[in-house]
Amino acid sequence: MMGKSERTIFLADCQSFYASVEKADHPWCKNKPVVVAGDPARRSGIILAACPIAKSFGVTTAERLGEALNKCPDLVVMRPRMQHYIDVSLMITQIYKEYTDLVEIFSIDEQFLDVSGSLHMFGDPVIIAESIQRKVLQQTGVWVRIGISSNKILAKIATDIWAKKSKTGICTLHKSELETRLWPEPVHKMFGVGSRMTAHFARLGMYTIGDIARTPLSRLKQKFRVRFGKQSDIHAEVMWRTANGLDDSPVTPGTFHTPPKSVGHMMTLPRDYTQNSEAETVLLELTEEVCRDCRRKGYMGWVVTVSCMCSPYEAPTGFSRQMKMPDPTNNTNAVYEAAKRLFYRYWDKMPIRRMGVTLSNLIDDQTYQLTLFEDQVRARTLDKVTDQIKDRYGSAAIVRASSLTASGQALDRSQKIGGHYR
Repeated sequence: MMGKSERTIFLADCQSFYASVEKADHPWCKNKPVVVAGDPARRSGIILAACPIAKSFGVTTAERLGEALNKCPDLVVMRPRMQHYIDVSLMITQIYKEYTDLVEIFSIDEQFLDVSGSLHMFGDPVIIAESIQRKVLQQTGVWVRIGISSNKILAKIATDIWAKKSKTGICTLHKSELETRLWPEPVHKMFGVGSRMTAHFARLGMYTIGDIARTPLSRLKQKFRVRFGKQSDIHAEVMWRTANGLDDSPVTPGTFHTPPKSVGHMMTLPRDYTQNSEAETVLLELTEEVCRDCRRKGYMGWVVTVSCMCSPYEAPTGFSRQMKMPDPTNNTNAVYEAAKRLFYRYWDKMPIRRMGVTLSNLIDDQTYQLTLFEDQVRARTLDKVTDQIKDRYGSAAIVRASSLTASGQALDRSQKIGGHYR
């Protein structure tokens, strides 16, 4: 049990979520190695999820499908169904809400629950966690691992380091156990620390989470300034607070829907694009997606960013550059003209494998200023009508003529969510 004055927070994580959903829907592959991956023919053959059996062969998330098949020739490959995964995730959210109304979506397969006010109804935290596991498994076929602690960061750590490796799938981490259980763990196991940050910490002589936690914050900030520059104080404090298990943030329903800092889309191309016209077609399609998203959410952006990755795989070139536009906008043509200027300024003419467009520095789209030489009202009305048609009949109901050429991808992308088939 947590202390009487402490909160009781869960981080519930769905094991191999996409793969688990596919196994539940296809019972014949229950005991087979299953992965969910993109379409290799379109260069998106990346492992999005691998079941535990597949992982036992050394298959890992984010590796190329070809590499995974070399490790496990009997791999069952499922094409992603993103809308279905979203639907199942929302079903799981509803199950969590049977135990508490304080449920915060952290990602499609991870959610925080504050069950502090539910203990008197359902029993101690482990009993609640076991009940949630049974109900989710029965209704969706997904196994949930649950970390339990007194705040969100410790619940997340409890899940990632221990619950995921436990047979029960449940781990309770008390604040009083940090020095004995958490601090001896290697730095790379700390939430928010990847391989590059691990290397940085090693150069600072810090190899365990305790090495970070025991360092006075002022000293850690000083070390970070030397290594990363003057603007690194906040990063140092985040690392220090994480190592010490400090987190006062509440579990907030609806956090998943907070205003975005930017809206962007990226596309991996089915083949190398080398012609200006091919690049411009994709750039226009991406800009249209970004601007439509902004209009749907009620935002305009000041800053447009264009990113581009070029072949070959072994030594890719590319860029990610941004520019501030004269006025904030979500008009496709205006953003496209700015994106095109950026693209031609930095493209080195190498064959293009991937492109992206992002709008940032967002403001409410009702606070716009009429310019002298542009009929913004007419442009906004046209955008609105086009969006309404697409919303009603699908995003492929109206496409630009360039999207019907061999380089166009709009029709194919209209069948996808997040770059993956529905």
